[in-house]
Formats: sequence, structure tokens, C-alpha cells
Amino acid sequence: MIKSHSSLLSSHKELMDCQKTPLVFDSLILQHETNIPQQFIWPDHEKPNLQKTKELVVPLVDLGGFLSGRPSSAKEASLVVGDACKKHGFFLVTNHGVDASLIADAHRYMDLFFELPLSDKQRAQRKLGESCGYASSFTGRFTSKLPWKETLSFQFSGEKSSANGVKDYFENTLGKEFTRLGKVYQEYCNAMSRLSLGIMELLGMSLGVHRAHFKEFFEENDSIMRLNYYPRCQKPDQTLGTGPHCDPTSLTILHQDSVGGLEVFIDNEWRSIAPNSNAFVVNIGDTFMALSNGRYKSCLHRAVVNNRIHRKSLAFFLCPKKDKVVSPPDELVDENNPRIYPDFTWSTFLEFTQKHYRADMNTLQAFSNWIQQKNS
Repeated sequence: MIKSHSSLLSSHKELMDCQKTPLVFDSLILQHETNIPQQFIWPDHEKPNLQKTKELVVPLVDLGGFLSGRPSSAKEASLVVGDACKKHGFFLVTNHGVDASLIADAHRYMDLFFELPLSDKQRAQRKLGESCGYASSFTGRFTSKLPWKETLSFQFSGEKSSANGVKDYFENTLGKEFTRLGKVYQEYCNAMSRLSLGIMELLGMSLGVHRAHFKEFFEENDSIMRLNYYPRCQKPDQTLGTGPHCDPTSLTILHQDSVGGLEVFIDNEWRSIAPNSNAFVVNIGDTFMALSNGRYKSCLHRAVVNNRIHRKSLAFFLCPKKDKVVSPPDELVDENNPRIYPDFTWSTFLEFTQKHYRADMNTLQAFSNWIQQKNS
């Protein structure tokens, strides 16, 4: 069900109440606690069932031929991508051209940051209403159903004038001793941006629009890179690493470590996506659902935690340049397929998710209603 205006207000009240006495999530301490704080305990109907989750067979897209420029391989890959996006919006890509040593470094350097004392990590503390910075759970934003995780998020720009934006962020926020991390994540984001644009070509082909349409739309992207760190938890059946949600962004490229924990809701049950070190997990987000005029769906997913070992994942969220108008191409709108969502800019949608609404399975519809109310 879509949240009513009153539930939107109650979410806002929860947010305001939380600003008075925020809980501190210090993973170096809490991962050893046998009783986790009440704010992290989820309602019974949303708690994970750690025993029964079946694995989801996710389509595997081999990008080798496509990246080599073979037309037949591009067509074949686009068909697999299109089929996956009609079913659940998730697929794996292999032979993606991203150096394995770069991926390994990106995982390794996460430990250097997340194993720091809390006071050091808080030098990058995310400010209320912003999407980037360090967040220890959502303790500064919400008071219940808190996720058992820490994140470090930072912006990436596809514009040539911002070629060192990620590196500069690490140096300016955390100090010169983090220059090496900044260089690694700058290089990783560059690789993710290139990969994203290639996938956008395949999405364009699969939807029957010009192959370059979505690639050109996202060339100067204003994207978000997020390092996810899920500490071990003594009561993993009571909480979630990330609650059920659809990504509000356009495309997510995720690399999991070997631990596992990603689950997708399909056919009325939660299914796991097994780690694959040679592949990236790709899924459609709400903004691309709007760009496709609803042809492709963003899918509900979550992350579970465990009591043995921490889990890490690297998530690159492709987003349009903030002032670009999100509107489907003419080929996807006709008498049988009228417009579903109003035009919007990514900056407006991002503001909605950071200041007015906690992302869930109805974010795009709630946002559409919010936009229409504002414009009426």
C-alpha cells in the first residue's frame, strides 16, 4: 500500500523526535552485545527467516562480446537484460572489463576505514538531509527499524571538470593519509560509470529505443558510491542489515564479498542472490522505471546479517545529472502506454528521499503523488 499523507507526517515526526536524542551505533562495541538495542529489532512480519531462503537463479549476461564490439553479442546480451528487467529487474554481468585487482583493493580498503574508532569515522559524518558522508545506521534520522550497518557514501561526477572529485573528497574530509583510498575509489567509480553507460546501451536496445539514447542521457551523471559494512550481530534473526526497499536511483551495480546476504522479493517470497566474485549484481531503480515509462520495474530487496563475520559490499548508484529532466523517450509512450509518472529532476527526487520519505517499495508512487500535490 502507498503511504497516506498522515503516515508521511508520522515519518516526519519520527525524524524530528530522533534529532533530540540520537542513538549511537558503534559497531566495534555492538557486534559483541548479546542483547541488541530495541531500535534495531524489526516487527515479527519483517524479521528474516535465516533457515529457509532459497537461492534466486539470476540471469547471467556475458559482456565480453558486446564490449569487443560484436553486434550479434550486443543483441544477445540486450535480450537477456530485457527479459530479466521484465521479471524482477536483477541480473549478473561477467566479462565486464573491470580489473579484478581494482575490485579487490576496493574491498580491502573498506576495512581500513570501517575499523577506525567511531570518532575518526565521524570526521566524515553525514549531515541530516544529505545523501553523502558516513552514517552509523540511520540513528540520526529514524528511531525504529534501524538497519544493522554502517555506510560511507560519496558523490561521483561524470563531468571531465570533476575528474578528481572522489579523491579530493577523501583528502579534504579525512586527511592526506586517505589519499590512497581516494585514488582507489576514484578509479573504481570511473570503471563503474563506464560499465553503467555500456549497460544503458543494452537497456536502450532491449526497449527498442535508439541504442545511444540512455547512454547519452547519463554521460554526465551525478552518481553516488556507497561502501556498505554490515558488522556481525549476535541476534541476526531480530534485525536487518538493510530493510526492504526499491532503489530510488536509476541503476545499481553491486559487488558482494564472499559472505552473502542480499535477498530479493519475488513470487511472494524472499530469495537470496549468491555471491560471485567474478560478477556484478545489477538492478533497475525507480528513476529508470520512470524513464522506461514503467516497462521495467525496480524490485524490492533487502540485506540480512549473520553472527559469524562482517559483510561488505560496494554499491554504485547511477543517477542522472541533477538538473536533467527525467522523462521517457517518445517511443515508450503511446495510446496503449500512456505516461505513468510526471516529469521530475533527480535533485528533487533525491531531496524527497532524504528529507520527506524513508525509501521502501512505494517510493516512486509516493513521490509522484507528492510532486502532483505540489504542482496542483
